[in-house]
Amino acid sequence: GFGIAGFAAIPEGSEVWQVRDYAFWQRVAFHFEHPDWVSLFGRCTVSFWDLIQPAFMFMVGVAMPFSYARRSAQSQSSIRPALHALWRSLVLVLLGVFLSSPGHPATNWVFPNVLAQIGLGYFFVYLCLGRGRVFQYSVLSAVLLGYWALFFFNPPVEGWDSAAVNASEERGEVFHGRFAAWSKNGNIAHDFDQWLLLKLRNPPPAVGDDADSNADSNADSEPVADAVPLTGVRRWFFSNPEPYPFNSGGYTTLNFIPSTATTLLGVLCGQLLLSSSYSAWKRFLLLVAAGAVCLVAGVLAHHTVCPVVKRIWTPSWVLFSGGYVIWMLALFYLLFDILPFRILAWPLVVVGANSIMMYMMGQLWRGWVLDKIVRLHFTNMIESLLGPHALAADWYGPITEKTAAFVVFWLVAFWMYRNRYLVRI
Repeated sequence: GFGIAGFAAIPEGSEVWQVRDYAFWQRVAFHFEHPDWVSLFGRCTVSFWDLIQPAFMFMVGVAMPFSYARRSAQSQSSIRPALHALWRSLVLVLLGVFLSSPGHPATNWVFPNVLAQIGLGYFFVYLCLGRGRVFQYSVLSAVLLGYWALFFFNPPVEGWDSAAVNASEERGEVFHGRFAAWSKNGNIAHDFDQWLLLKLRNPPPAVGDDADSNADSNADSEPVADAVPLTGVRRWFFSNPEPYPFNSGGYTTLNFIPSTATTLLGVLCGQLLLSSSYSAWKRFLLLVAAGAVCLVAGVLAHHTVCPVVKRIWTPSWVLFSGGYVIWMLALFYLLFDILPFRILAWPLVVVGANSIMMYMMGQLWRGWVLDKIVRLHFTNMIESLLGPHALAADWYGPITEKTAAFVVFWLVAFWMYRNRYLVRI
């Protein structure tokens, strides 16, 4: 978020707020950080930051019909594209695990990362391509209804200790009544992770005279897997000795199931853009209408069916966020395909040509770029151009440094784009 949330987090009594409007920047910062749990505010307000992952997944779906049509035009057999889709799914999942592992003693097999989530659902969405809209709408409906039922019929057990799993009623993370099943770390998807993720690591068993009592006391807070001898493949890949208590943000592996519905919405919109049955303006109007339908349906579902929660990708979130990302697509389609403003998209084209590379650089190299490039080589230039407080941590540093790092990454992407070095899976 270009350091905006970090800038707004500077204490209110700091000198910078004598020259800048503290309240204004708090309102801006709302759109550059994730809310604690519920993602809908007021009638239909949402944090822009919450829409980034849905936009990624939606655009993956938009691109799929174009790729499918191109491969069909090349008369490729059905097996080759399917194997490619399966390979892409596997690589994306492994990249997500790779990005989740730094700071851990061994490979950290968790799957909340956006790349892992896309990978887990990608092949299933691929299987829906070319099946007809009735089939696709049926799958979309089945995913939303089925995932709602999975949660609704598995509420938290009686006596569930929300504080033990970092869930707070004050932050709106604990529900009661018919919405109880969507509480943070008190839902069926959290329970699934308690089973699955413990199978993918090897924490040491409790030892000593109190081993049994220790195991019992750990059951609620830090579950441990049964000790398994570290031999063969398990020694190579599943030797992480850390227990898996819970995800502090409430994210779960099973988010990929409803997120496939987000990708399917993208597929449906991609097919609309690819269709020759409609004029450009009619495509635009259909996108606007589809976005409105999804948004209204999501808001209604929030009040009647299940809450809008991005962190566990509730069915109402699929519809609510789907409305906004469809509108984003409609806006870009209007500006860059209907109106003569395509030149404005060029900086985004550079990023999109190597989107995975840009994401990986941001995740892995941001700290190194800030320390070894921005601060080491450009401090004097930045302070000369932007003033002596440009890089000060209690002034404009959070914004300036993050923006400078993005510029470095964009220049790398531009060099790759210009030389046709495109990282694809």
